[in-house]
This record gives sequence, structure tokens and C-alpha cells, in this order.
Amino acid sequence: MAGVLCGWLNGEVRLSRSLVPGSFAEEFSNGYLFGELLHKYGLQDDFNKFSQSRVASAKLNNFSLLEPTLHLLGVQFNENVAQDIMTGQHGAATKLLYELYIALEKKRKTKLTAVAMEAMRPTGPAKLKSIGSVLYQERLKSLTPRQADLQLQQVSEHFEMKSKAMEDKIARIHISEQQKVQKLREEQRAQDIEKHRIGRRRQNEIMAKIQAAIIQVPKPRPNYTIKAIEAQKLLKKKREAEDTYKEINKFEKSIKLKVPTPETTAQTATELLNVYSDDEYIRKIQKRLEEDTFAREQREKRRRKMLVEQLIAHEAQEEAYREEQLIHRLMRQSQQERRIAVQLMHVRHEKEVLRQNRIYREKQYEDRRLKEFQKALDSEAALAKQEKIDCEEQTIKERERHEKIAVGRAQARYKKHYSICWEVINQIIDLSTKVGEYRILTNNKIPMKLMRDWKEFFFSEKPIYEQASIHPLPNEPSPEQLVELNKMNLLDEKDYGEYKSMTGEWCPTEDNSENKPPHNNNILGHVLRRLMEIFYPPKPKSSLPVFPSFPIKGCILGKLFSGKTTCVKFLEKVCNIQVLSIDTLVQEAIQAFLKNEMKSEHSLISQEAESSVKQNEVSIFINFRFGYDREKRCHEYSEHLNLTCSSNCTLPQLSVRAQLGAASQKLLKKGKSIPDELLVAILLEAINQTPPEMGWILDGFPMTINQAKLFEKGYIGVDPDEAEAEDMNPGKLSLVTDPRAPNKPPVSLPAFDVSVLLDISDTTVLKRMASLKCKFPTTLYKDNNQNSDAEILEEKIDLVRDQVLHRISGFLDTWPKLENWFSVHQNILVKVNAETEESLVCKAVKEILMGEIAKKQNRSKLFCSAQEKLPGKKPLPVTSQDLVPSVPVTPPPIEPGSDEWIYVDEPLPKEIPDFLVPYWENIENAYVSTIKVILRCLRDEQHSIIYYLAGIRKNFQDYLKRPDLKQEFVSQWQSDFNSIADDLREDEETKAELHQRVTDLRDVLWDICDKRREEAEQECTDIMSDGWLLDHKGIAINHFFSLMQVEVDRFQDTKRLLHDYYKAMEGKIPTDDSQNFTRLPLLDIIDIEIPLVSVKLHLQETNITKSKNRGILLKSIKDENSSENVAATFGKDENLISDTWQTAVTAVSDMCLCADTQLPSKSKDCEWDYFSAGLPSNVPVVEVSPVPLTSEELKKQELTLKIQQEYFAALKHEEEATKSRLDLIKEKALAYIEELTVKSEEAYKDMEKWLGARFLAEMSSVEKLIEIGRHHIECSSKIQYEMTLEETDFFLSSDVKVIPDPVPPPHVPQVETSDSGTLTISQLNTFHKQFLQVAPKGFIYKKVFIDIFIEVINLNLGTNYLPDAWMNLTLPDLQNLTSAFTVNSELIDWRRFLLAAAQPWPVPSLTQLLKTLNIFKSVDVAGSGLVTQECYMQVGLWFTGNEDLNSTKDCTEPLPFDRLGCLIKFFFSLFADTRKDPALLNYIEMLLYFAAHSDPVEGVYRALSIAAGTHIHRKEESSLVCGVKYLSKILEDSNDALKNEEPLIKDENEVLKYTDEGKISLATLLKVFRDGASTDEDNHRFSSLEKEEGLVPYIHFIKIYKKLGTEDLTPIPVELLLKHPFIQDLINRYQEYKLIVKIFLTHIQHTASSP
Repeated sequence: MAGVLCGWLNGEVRLSRSLVPGSFAEEFSNGYLFGELLHKYGLQDDFNKFSQSRVASAKLNNFSLLEPTLHLLGVQFNENVAQDIMTGQHGAATKLLYELYIALEKKRKTKLTAVAMEAMRPTGPAKLKSIGSVLYQERLKSLTPRQADLQLQQVSEHFEMKSKAMEDKIARIHISEQQKVQKLREEQRAQDIEKHRIGRRRQNEIMAKIQAAIIQVPKPRPNYTIKAIEAQKLLKKKREAEDTYKEINKFEKSIKLKVPTPETTAQTATELLNVYSDDEYIRKIQKRLEEDTFAREQREKRRRKMLVEQLIAHEAQEEAYREEQLIHRLMRQSQQERRIAVQLMHVRHEKEVLRQNRIYREKQYEDRRLKEFQKALDSEAALAKQEKIDCEEQTIKERERHEKIAVGRAQARYKKHYSICWEVINQIIDLSTKVGEYRILTNNKIPMKLMRDWKEFFFSEKPIYEQASIHPLPNEPSPEQLVELNKMNLLDEKDYGEYKSMTGEWCPTEDNSENKPPHNNNILGHVLRRLMEIFYPPKPKSSLPVFPSFPIKGCILGKLFSGKTTCVKFLEKVCNIQVLSIDTLVQEAIQAFLKNEMKSEHSLISQEAESSVKQNEVSIFINFRFGYDREKRCHEYSEHLNLTCSSNCTLPQLSVRAQLGAASQKLLKKGKSIPDELLVAILLEAINQTPPEMGWILDGFPMTINQAKLFEKGYIGVDPDEAEAEDMNPGKLSLVTDPRAPNKPPVSLPAFDVSVLLDISDTTVLKRMASLKCKFPTTLYKDNNQNSDAEILEEKIDLVRDQVLHRISGFLDTWPKLENWFSVHQNILVKVNAETEESLVCKAVKEILMGEIAKKQNRSKLFCSAQEKLPGKKPLPVTSQDLVPSVPVTPPPIEPGSDEWIYVDEPLPKEIPDFLVPYWENIENAYVSTIKVILRCLRDEQHSIIYYLAGIRKNFQDYLKRPDLKQEFVSQWQSDFNSIADDLREDEETKAELHQRVTDLRDVLWDICDKRREEAEQECTDIMSDGWLLDHKGIAINHFFSLMQVEVDRFQDTKRLLHDYYKAMEGKIPTDDSQNFTRLPLLDIIDIEIPLVSVKLHLQETNITKSKNRGILLKSIKDENSSENVAATFGKDENLISDTWQTAVTAVSDMCLCADTQLPSKSKDCEWDYFSAGLPSNVPVVEVSPVPLTSEELKKQELTLKIQQEYFAALKHEEEATKSRLDLIKEKALAYIEELTVKSEEAYKDMEKWLGARFLAEMSSVEKLIEIGRHHIECSSKIQYEMTLEETDFFLSSDVKVIPDPVPPPHVPQVETSDSGTLTISQLNTFHKQFLQVAPKGFIYKKVFIDIFIEVINLNLGTNYLPDAWMNLTLPDLQNLTSAFTVNSELIDWRRFLLAAAQPWPVPSLTQLLKTLNIFKSVDVAGSGLVTQECYMQVGLWFTGNEDLNSTKDCTEPLPFDRLGCLIKFFFSLFADTRKDPALLNYIEMLLYFAAHSDPVEGVYRALSIAAGTHIHRKEESSLVCGVKYLSKILEDSNDALKNEEPLIKDENEVLKYTDEGKISLATLLKVFRDGASTDEDNHRFSSLEKEEGLVPYIHFIKIYKKLGTEDLTPIPVELLLKHPFIQDLINRYQEYKLIVKIFLTHIQHTASSP
């Protein structure tokens, strides 16, 4: 495409420049070539104005000239396209050229000139295009940067590059200088090294010379005295040492004056480190080198001085030597004496030097130690301070973590409680709704059985309503189905319990109160218990652990740092109580193992125990009974104890504590924790070793519920879990019990006498943890042992700090179960507040323990006294009366099964228990499960009955309310009646005809009612004869027959079990019962008709006589089934149930008689005993002649007789129990059938009653309708309202008129008239739309403003579009008008103009403005300063519409127009931003427009008050603020209005309400002194307009705020700001807040004066 354009421009157009494809962006960037191209085609006549320059102003000029031509061609062109081309954006110029190519080709084809194209454009769009061109120029100016800015940018870039080059040059110079300095330093250093080398060489030479100059003194002669020589040498050395010491002191003084102190040195070093400068660093190095040079020179001086002194000393020594030689010669001492003297003097000198050196060295050492000690103290203090800070930070972090954990726990606890409460509330609601639902279903007669079932669900936290269906039940039921199964099982257990105990629903009635629950069959219970003991032999019980009786047994529990250890130490010291800490005991056990602690004489294990130890190494653990799986745990601990002692001793030879320590050590070495069983074993061993006279108390144990239960099991020998599970053991009897069964062992006392909880909050724990480290000593320890102990203690503290939160969480997790164990299960828990002082806590714990000890002693004393009072029964003394022989009295026979009866417990064959026990278990399971199923079926049947009866009631009522056709006949008759002419209504024949029509209508309606009655009777008959009652009675009777069958089966099975048991004891083989089991027949509901009750009810037909004089229908319904017939049918049901019951009772009796005949009588005694057992006496007894029997035969006969007595007694008891239960079943069956029959009869009677009442009500409503019709016939009037006959009601509907009212004439719409040149609301809206389309920002040029007015006047000339005063405005008038609204620029604020043109409206006072502002702020919750139209209309302004304008009585008169109300809506559209959806109004800007005043200075103060939100007083003297209610008065007579000024603010108290001498911010000041012209001018910076002096730039306000002392531009007091001369001058000259009142006054007066 670029190539095509290049060929077109270079070949066909022939532009002044040759173009290539890549140069479009650069060549066309100034727009000159575009103008040339258009000029070639004759479209750009002003091409001479184009400029080839590339400056910004030239580009702006060229593209401004191009815009009209491009729009004429229809090319898409705007300021953004122009900016892209000017900035050289890639593709922008090419795209425009391509569009020009297409447009110009089209123009060439049409052969149109520019003038023709311009003439063809419509006038309206052309005008808008011209306005748009002006706006385009202004927007393009705002987008194009100024040339000065571009030049400034170039200059700044040039200077930046130049400054960068200078910085690089300076950096290079600096680097070169540094290199030179470094080189000089290296040279200087080389010179210094060379000088030092030369100095060292010279020094060595001097030393060599000195060594060479030393004269070897020959040994003195023996005759010289050694003592004198040594004294002389000592004096010399002393003199030399003193001189040397003086020189050193002198040197040190000189050094102290020059060398800085360590503090200054450190400060200098710090300053050197802090100052980062190369030059300063070099200067410091140079200074250091100078100091080093000076120090070397001083050292050289000292060395030379020392050499000189050595030479002097040498010379002095030579002089002394010469003197000695002289003395030697004089005194003629021996050589040996002189040698000795010299040696002595030399030794003395050396000693003195050594002593002085030692003194000096010790002093140095002391100073060094002091410095090091001080340094160590400072270091320790710093470390301690840092450690304290770290500890505080760690404490804060731990506290925050704990607070998070506590918040989480609180939330979890809240959620838990909330869920519980929510569940309870839901259950209450469900129960209430369920009760209400069943009250509707049963007519407020809810069965008590259902209420008890719902209460059971409620108390068991089960849902009342069904959650899911369990029919059929899948293999994997859902949670909802499991809930339903639990509910079903719950009701089954409840119903079975009531049936078994004959309570609740199965309680006998008052009439049959003699039928009490049968007593327990003791003989059967004894038989079954004996069989169970044989079949399930009891487990052998191990011996219980024996511990001595202690005065007190307790434990102290609590959180970490709650004071447990402190309390137990106090109690151990004061109360003589043994304290047992599990940590200490474990350590002692391990130490005992390491020390090979052997068994003592008091703890030796017996030989049997030793043999058992050899068999099992963990017998000690078995003795403590730890764990439920003993074999597994024994094997586990045998592995733990598979150890040998280091001293060749086997494990069983160790003490118990050592063995436990061995197991603990092995576990700890493997990195495992010690199990609770082993901990309890160690603890019990320690308790066993505690003296009996001392009590014991545990420190912090148990910590978990498992430890508490294990300790309870180990101490008292009873496992709580096993005790709870004993009830579930096999062999337990549910139907009968044995009163002689051994009772459960009495509940033993708990292992603890008291459990004390030291209650403390988590915050206190953290505080004590934080204070613990602070209390830890930081001083140094003297010996190694104390130091190691401190390290260990510190490690423990660190470990505890790391674990404190975990231990708190662990305690909070485990404590609820422990609390329940000690408080609920054992009732020994006592809580003590541990947040008080330590002494008070210890005292409280001591009082608790002392009180418990006293209680225990009192209990023991009471027990001893009770034992002494009841030592046993003592034989009474024999009196003389006892020796008198008494008359023999035959004791009454002992009844079998009584407490005195001795049961026959002969041995049984092994096969008998193996057969009879499973047989009895099957009997029990079948009996219980069958009864539960039957009771469940009865329960479901009850629900189905309730729902069925409620359903037929509701369905029949709905059937009675079915629609009919009566209303259609009534409406047709009313229509015909009203259609008769009014003049015919007075005619008698017409009235007679109308009466006949009414009679016909009545007959038709009665026929409809009769037909509906017959249909309802047939429906009722169908419901009664559907066979439901028949079927459900049969089902219920079958359920009760099944219950009877279950009881008979139980009796038969029990009889057979007793028969086999006693046969086996007699040594006979049990045989099968020849009699078959009795089966009670059930009813065949399908094939056999049960004569229950006649459900077919015949309704006798009634004769309905229709006549004109009778209006009431007489109905008589007679039921063929009278109450006597119902009683007879119920008697048949009762006979059926009684016959079945009699069959069951007879079968039970026959089985008893059959058992009697099967056992032959052995003797008369047997017969007597048989009758004494209470069985029937009509059993044939065979008399047998007495035959002498042996003793064995007699015993056997007695045994047989006793067996028979027991058997018959047990059978008789079972017979009575079975008959009593059968009686109860019969009674409940009869009651159930009777209740079902009564409920059904009630439902049927209610249906008949509803049917009769409905028929009578319909007939009554028909009579009322006929009466109304006859009344209107006689009155000769039409029926105006609709006659309605709905179901059983008749009424005249006043809402529906059959004869409509005449339509009133419509009101004349509201019309607004224009008076005195006032614009109407529609005219204001028209102006607003035009201004908003042209200048949406609110500012428009004067020329454009005048053009719009002229166009509106010219286009609407001769119409009433504008008032006459506006239509006659000339160009000078419009110019004067614009000058009134133009102050600081050539732009006009058209919103200000429309606000003035909308006059008259009430001018607000400052108080009203502030009040309106506060109301808007209260509505604006977000504080954005914007409100919607809804909120605006809700708040309103300081004036409202004419609410008192009422509609006129005459509809022809127009309604008055509410101008003020419409003005409120217009002001919203005037000031709102309609570009947003929904439109938003800036209420502060709107109120600033309304702040305008006739006095511009007062207007500024009003605007300041609105912007600041408070009343700002005008300090200067000025005239009072004047205002009027409506500005139309000023238009009528401005002079009179100015004379009659009234103050706007009448109430000073109201003004003070909004008065606040506050501060004003810069933003608030900018809101007040807004200048749309300046803003717009900033968008048109290249225009020819100039700023006037009244404009206030932003920079001036910033200077004022900084001048007044606020560098950060914070708000300043208003009073201070108003005193500034610039602000005062600005307020006096600012004219934007002047209210234009007289804009039309001149023109209106001129119009009025003209003819």
C-alpha cells in the first residue's frame, strides 16, 4: 500500500517533495504536504497560510486548517489522529493518506468542486460542524505541547548530557588523583622502609661496636672479698635502674601528652567509620604516617640515649674497675675475695632488678585484670540486656500465638454451643410444627402414644420428621437412613419396655386393675442361671492388689507454672506427706538399675513368685493388671526387660524398681516415650514403699484420662472399662432373673481421696514464664558444678519456653475428660484459685487436705463403732419357761421358689447345657424381635389411620366446594331483568311476568342444589363402602393375634426347656414332646369377609316440595345402621377376639394338664405335694400299696418328688404369667378396634353433617336471592350492582356495577404561562440540552453563545417558542447579556446564565444553605460529595413545591402549575453529571452557585462558609445582606425592592448553630475561587486570549500558606487567612459570586415604553 501511495503522490499529484515508503511519518508530520495535496485538488483555498516549519505552532496551525476540509471529504479525522501524525506514530500518516486517496478518487468521479460540496451540506449539521471545529482547535491546542516547552526540553536534555559529561570528567580526574596519591604513598612507604633498614643496620653496627668495646674484667683474686664486690655492683645496678625508671616515666609523660586516650581513639575511629570520604581517609592515613614517623624518631632518640647511657655506664664501670684495682693494690686483697664480692654485688643487683620487674609486672597484670574484668562486666551487662529484650519479644510472640489459639478455641466453642442451640431450636420447631400438623389431622385429639414418641425423639436428639425412606433399605445405607434406623430402634425398645413392664400404652385399665404384671419366675431363673454358669463358666478373678491404709491419698493438677511443685514441697515440709513426682520416680528407677539395686529382705519374692518369674519375666506387670490384652503386653515388656546387669546378675535378682528402670531406660535409649502402663507401675511401686503412717500426694499426675483409669485399675484392682462392659457379657438373662444370683461386688472407693486443681489463666502462665528468665541468675559461678547446674537449668527453661504453648494446648485438650472423671465419676475434685499469692494458695491446699484427713478419720471411727454394735447374734439365755415342753406345731410347707426353698441341683449331662442354653437364647431373641416387629406394625397402622381419616375429611370438604353453574343463571336473569325498559316496569303484567321468571330461576337453582346433594351423598356412600375400615380392622386384629401367638410360643418353649432339664436331672433321656405346638389362626382379609361393622349407609330419599310459598327445604336423613346395630357388630368383633383368646388360654391349660398326665404319681405324698403346688386336683391319681423301700430308694423317691414340685410350680407360674399377658392383649385389642370404629363413625357422621349443612345453606342463599329479586320487581328499579351467588353465600357486590356510571369529562392538563419575559421549564430544559451538547463542561465562548441565541430566535421567529421579550433581543442586547456573565475571560458559564434565567426562585439565606448542606452530608454516608436523584428529591432544597394546590372542582378548568417543584427537578438536571449512570450531583458545587449575592464580597463569604461547612463572619464593615423572596419584584420595580431590604438572617441563635471559627484547607480555598475560564484556558494555551488580572493561580495560594507558617500546606485558621492582604484584595475584586438580578430589566422597560 505504501508503494501505491508513493506512485500516486510522486507521479500523479507531483508534490513538492519526493517521497519514499519509509518517510511518510517524518514528511507529513507538520501537515504541510497534506495541505499541498488538498490544494492540488482544489479543496484547500487557504494554502498560503500553511507553514513548512516543524515547530509546534506551525504544526498546530496546519492541522487546524486541514480539519474542515477533511470533514468535508468525509474522512475520519480528530485531534487524536492529528496528534499521532504530529508525533510521528507509525502508520498514522499512511492510514490518513489512504483514506484521502479513496475520498479524492470519489470526488474526481463525481466532478464536484469544494463550493458545491459545501453548498450541499445541511445548514444544521454545518453549524454544529463549525462549532465542533472550534472545539477541535481548542482540544488540539491542549494536546499539542508548546514550542517553548519542547525547546526547554531540548535545553534540559542538552544540559543533562553536558552535566553527565562533566561528571564523567570529574570522576576520571578524581581517579587519576587517587592513583597519584597511591603512587606517592607507595614511594613514601618504600623510602620509609629503606630508612628503617638503614637505621637497623646502623644500630647493629653500634651494638657491634659496643660489644667490641666491652672490656672483659678478669676474675678477681681469691684474696678480694666477694661481699664488697657484690655490694659495689648492686649499687651500680640500682643507680642504673633508677635512671632508667626516671627516663621511662619521662617518656610515658611525653607520650600521654601526644597519644590520644582510648576513648578519643574509639570516638575518632567511630567518626572515621561514619564519615564516608576518600579525601578525609587519605588525610587520616597521612596523619597516621606522620605519627608513625614521629614515633620512630622518638624511638631512635631513646635508643641512642640508651646507648649513650650504656657508654657512660661502661666508662663509669671502667673507672670503678680502676678504683677497685687501686683499692685492690692498696688493701692487697686476695683474688678469691674480690671474685666473691663481685658475684655478691651482681646477685644483689639482679635480685633488686627482678623484684622491681616483678612489682611492675604485677601492677601491669592487675591493671589488665581490672580492664578485662570491667570489659567482661560490660559484655555481660550488654548480653543480659539483649537477652532480656529477646525474652520480652519472645514473650510477646508467644502471647500473640496464645491469643490466636485462644480465639480459635473460643470460636470453636462458640460454634459448638451455637450448633447445639441451633439443633435444640430446630427440634423444638419441628416438635411444635409436628404437633400443629397432627392437631389439624386429628381435630385437636392427638394420641398420647404419639406425644410420648415425639418426646422420646426430642430428648434423644433425634429429628422429628422423617429424613429418608428405609423401605427398601440398600446394602450401604446413607447417613439419613441410619438416623431413621436409630429412630425406629429407639421406638422399638421403648414400646417393648412398656409391653414388658405393662406400663404406658400397655398399662391395664382401671376396670382390670387386678391384672398386674406377673412376678418373676424364680425357679425358671434359677434353672437358667445354673445352665448359663455351666455353659459360660466365669473367668477366674485375680487377686486384688493390697496397699496399706494411708491417712491421705491425693493429687495436685494444673497447668504449667500453676504452682504444683511449690505446693507439694510446702505440704511435704508442713504436713508430713510423701510427695511423688513421676519425673523424679523415673529417674530414681533408672539410677536403681544402673546401680544394680538388689532385692532387700523386706521385698524378697517368694519361691513360687521366683518360679513364675522364670516362666514369665514380666510377672510384675501382670500383678498390676495393666491393659486388657495381657498376653500381648507381657510379651512386649519381656522384650523390654531382656537385659542383664553389668555385675553378672540376672534381671530377676534386681529389685522391682530397678527392673522398671531397666525397661524405662531401654525405651528412652530407643527414642520412645515411656508408656502409661510403665509409668503407673513405677508410681505404684513407690506407693508400696511409702510408710503407712504417711500419706502421699502426686505432683501433676495423672495428666490424661488413660493414666487416671490405669492408676485406678492398678490401685484398687477394678478396671472401669471392664466394669461397664460386664452388662454386655454373654449369659445374661433378659426375660427372667434369679434372685439368689450373687450380687455384684460393692463399688470400691476411688484411688484418690481428693484431687486438687490449681486453676490459673493462660495469660498468667505466660507472665510467669516471662518472669522466670528474668529471675534466673546471671552472675558467674565459682566452681564447675554450679556452672553445669546453671547450664542445665537454663536448658530446661529454654525447653519449657519452647513447649509452653503446646503444653497449655495439651492440658486444655485433656482436661475436660479428666474433670468429668474426677468431678462426676468420683466426686473428689476441688478447685483452688492459683492466681493469688503463693502463701495463700499453699494455705488453701493445706486446709483442703487437713479437712479430708479429718473426714477420713471420722468415717473410720463411725465404721468401727458400727462394727462393735453389731458383732453378731448372741444366743438368748435359757429360762425355766423354755424347759417346759411345748405342744408340737406342724410348720407350713415350704413353697417351691421361695427364699427358704432348697433347689434341686443334681448333676446334669454335658449335652444338656450345650443344647438348652442356645435353645433359650433363640427363644429370647425370637420373642423380643417378634414383639418389636408387631409393635412397629401397630405404630405404623396408627399413623396410616390418622392420615386416611384426615384425608377423607379434607377430600369430602373439597368435593362439597366444587364449582357449579348457579352464578351463570343468576347473571343471565339479572341481565334480562335490567334490559327491560323503565316505562314497562310499572306495568302489572310485566311485574307478573318478572315474578314468574323469578320462580323459574328458583326452580332451576333448587334443581342444581338437589343434583349436587345427590352427588355428595353418592360420594359419601362410596367413601364409606370402600372397605378400608374392614381391611384395617382385620390387619389390627391379626397383629394382636400374632402377639397372642408369641406368648403361647414362649410358654410352649419354656415348658419344653423345663421338661428336658428336670428329666435330665432324674437321669432320664429327654424325649420329644408328642404334642405339636399350638398355632392360632389369623384372619384371611382377602377371601373371608369379617363381620366387623356394616359400612354401607343408606340415605333415605327426601321429598322436596317446590312451591312459591315454601322457601326452605326440609331434609331428613335416617341411617339404617343405628347405634344398636353398631353395638351388635362391635359385639361380633369382641366375640371373635374373645374366641381366639379363649383358644390360646385353653391351649396353655391343656399343655399344663398334658404335663400332669405325663408324670405318674409315686405315692400319696406325691399327690399331696402335687396339689400343694397349686395345680388342678382333677388329675387322676393311682393309689399304690406301700412297699418297704431302702434308704437309697427313699432318697431317690424324695428327689423325684422335689423335682416334680419344682417343675409343676415353675409351670404353674408360667401359666399364670402367660394368661395375664393374654388378658392384656385381648383388652388392648378390643380397645384398639373400638377406638378405630369410633373414629371412623365420627368421620362418617361429620361428612353427613357437612352435607346437610351445605345443602341447607345453599337453599337459604337461594331464598335470599329470590327475596332481593322480588323486592326490585315491586320497587320497579333496576339492580345496579352485580348479584353474586358463591357456594353458600349470596351478596350484592358493591365493587362491580352492572349499570356503569356516566364518564366525567377529562381535566384540562397543566399549562405553564410565561409572564414578564420569564422562561418556562420546558424552555429552560431546551436551552440546557443545547448548551450541554455543545459545552458539556459548562463553559462556552461568547461568540458561540450569541450564535446559538441568534439561531434559536431566527428559527423560531413567529412562534411561541420563547417569550416576546426574548424573541425581540437584538445583537447589542445579546452582547450586553454575555458581558454580564463574563468577568475574567472570553468564556461564559452557561449554568450561571440558566440559573439567572430561571428566576424567580427563593433566594436562600446563609443559614438555609448550611442547613441544606448538612442534610446532604447526612444522606451522603460514604462522604463522596455526590448524591443520586432519589436522594436529592428526598432531601430537597430550602423551598418546596406548591403542595397546597388542589385540583379544581370544574374539570374544564386547568390545574395550577407547580413551578417551584419543577424548578427543583430542573436544578438537578442542570448541575448533575449525566454522563454517569445513574446521574450524580455534586451538592457542594451546586450550593456554591446558589451562594451568589447582589454584593459580590458577601457572595464570596457565603461561598467560603459553604466550602468550609461553617459560618464565616465578614469582618469588614459592609451593608447588611439583602434578600427578597422572589426576584420578580426586582423586575417589577427595582428601586422599591432596594428600598425595602430586609436582613436575611433574622434569628441569631440559628446563625450561631452553624458558626465555628475553624480552619480552612487549600483544597477548600480552591473550591471557592474556582475559575472555569482558567481551566478552559489551560486546555487552550495557544489561543490568543490573555489572562486578566483577576485570575488566581494555584502557586499564589501555596505561597500564601507557606508565608503564613504552614510549609506542609496544612489547614490554617480562617481569621488568619482573611487578614492577608492578597486574600482581602482578591475577595474585593472577585465578581464570580455576584447574583445578576437586573439582566432583563433594561430590555423589559424598553419594550414596555415602545408602542
